[in-house]
Amino acid sequence: MRITRTPRRIQLLAAAVGLAAVGTFTQPAAAAPQVTYSATALAAVADAVQQSGVDGIAWHVDATSRRVVVTADSTVSAADVAALKRQAGTKAGALRIDRASGVFRPLLSAGNAIYGGGYRCSLGFNVVSGSTYYFLTAGHCGDVANTWYTDSGQKTLIGPTVGSSFPGNDYALVRYDNTSLSHPGGYTAADPYVGESVKRTGSTTGTHSGTVTALNVTVRYTGSGTVKGMIQTTVCAEPGDSGGPLYDGTKALGITSGGSGDCRTGGTTFYQPVKEAASAYRVTVY
Repeated sequence: MRITRTPRRIQLLAAAVGLAAVGTFTQPAAAAPQVTYSATALAAVADAVQQSGVDGIAWHVDATSRRVVVTADSTVSAADVAALKRQAGTKAGALRIDRASGVFRPLLSAGNAIYGGGYRCSLGFNVVSGSTYYFLTAGHCGDVANTWYTDSGQKTLIGPTVGSSFPGNDYALVRYDNTSLSHPGGYTAADPYVGESVKRTGSTTGTHSGTVTALNVTVRYTGSGTVKGMIQTTVCAEPGDSGGPLYDGTKALGITSGGSGDCRTGGTTFYQPVKEAASAYRVTVY
């Protein structure tokens, strides 16, 4: 989703039933058999989507339907969809194309707002290693600022970015150097599941709810690179919500990365799993 610069903003199916005349009977046409694709074939199709070069898409292998589900944002044209199918070749039938409104983009701009390098992001989850306290946020946030503050005037120091990974992943680690700041906890890192009801908090739009729709999703943001292993949800978000927490009660699930839409009309959003981020930095969510 788009970057927010401070103070300037960068920003069913309906069934038709036909009644035959009295005394007549029409044999229904046999439905075409549905092809079942092997795990190997699905992996090959997923690789083909990766190699297509089409931006504005997210995809994952759905083991239940045995299809590669591609969610395409509003920038993806009919020609782009045709390109995806060509790339899949004889296995194009394994593709299912879903549509999402808006544009998939990183949401760089909020948890609590944090400011750095003229940008605004959101604090995700507080973490600890030994006696040193940190917090997790989005990697595309960590990439644009070396030092973070609590205010837009950048007067009250939080501390430095000590690690960042984007694209590929989307997580960053910031250390608390200001001992006067509190860093409350109350969460435990956990794995999400499809169908789980979740909430997301961000500095731009506050708290909103939704549902996990897919796991291990790969997203190619328009003009911003590809991230893998993401959580896909129906929770809305807007620029500035990047880095904020995705959670279910006291379960810490993810870090806001990007997506499409807004909190007036809804949208599709993606989250970096928090357990992966914590493991990468050898820190513990508390």
